[in-house]
Amino acid sequence: MTEQEKKQLSVLACKIRLGIVEGTYHAKSGHPGGSLGAAELFAYLYGKELRIDPAKPDWPQRDRFVLSKGHAAPGLYAALAERGFFSPEDLKTLRQIGSHLQGHPNMRQTPGVDMSTGSLGQGVSCAVGMALGAKYRAEDMRVYTLLGDGEIAEGQVWEAAMAAAHYRLDNLMVIVDVNGLQIDGATKDVMNSEPLDKKFAAFGFAVFKADGHDFEQLEEAFAAARQIKGRPSALLAKTVKGKGVGFMENQAGWHGKAPNAEEYGRAMAELRAEMARREAM
Repeated sequence: MTEQEKKQLSVLACKIRLGIVEGTYHAKSGHPGGSLGAAELFAYLYGKELRIDPAKPDWPQRDRFVLSKGHAAPGLYAALAERGFFSPEDLKTLRQIGSHLQGHPNMRQTPGVDMSTGSLGQGVSCAVGMALGAKYRAEDMRVYTLLGDGEIAEGQVWEAAMAAAHYRLDNLMVIVDVNGLQIDGATKDVMNSEPLDKKFAAFGFAVFKADGHDFEQLEEAFAAARQIKGRPSALLAKTVKGKGVGFMENQAGWHGKAPNAEEYGRAMAELRAEMARREAM
């Protein structure tokens, strides 16, 4: 990865974070914590990895992305807006009546959304179905899905993992946002799912690990996954919930709470300063 590419992705991640705070503030509800923590993942996927065309959202040959942790919709919407699927101004309409940006992704309303999600554990099953369908039709496309580490406690996740390995879906990449927190606290206390690497390996996956905020590590993992043949891949991305907004970082309370006016001002000022720093690099 060149320094210019790294800079572009870094700035994109910052713009996504600004969009997340903008959207949840105007909605007065939503899920900023996990969205902020996944900003680099969204930036890498929509800034480099996915084969998509914003001018043709329904292009049949596009890669597919399923946000299994559908509550992180503010992050997905911000990424789609920055990629040109719709105007960033739309982010201010998040969760409002009549808006195409609802609290969880709706594939019938939002350009660029490939699957309606929200009920945890179900998105990965949809992604498996997409990947399997592509195999049957001999279509050259890849399918990516993003789960939360709290979501991993859903049994359906492991049913889908078993099916993905059984059908040798090497066109599927499961990404787990490992931030260690969920709505009720630390995942290790609510329902310990570790060791995730050994579990996915036991289900037949090629397993990769990366710092979810490090673009070079992400590039290495995504590139390696594309070379895997005969089995699906899993990327365990270690992240910080609330990343980029100091008072939200590593705080489970920001899982599903919108910032008030004072918090919005602090968050936006911090993110704008970081954006200016990144742009000047």
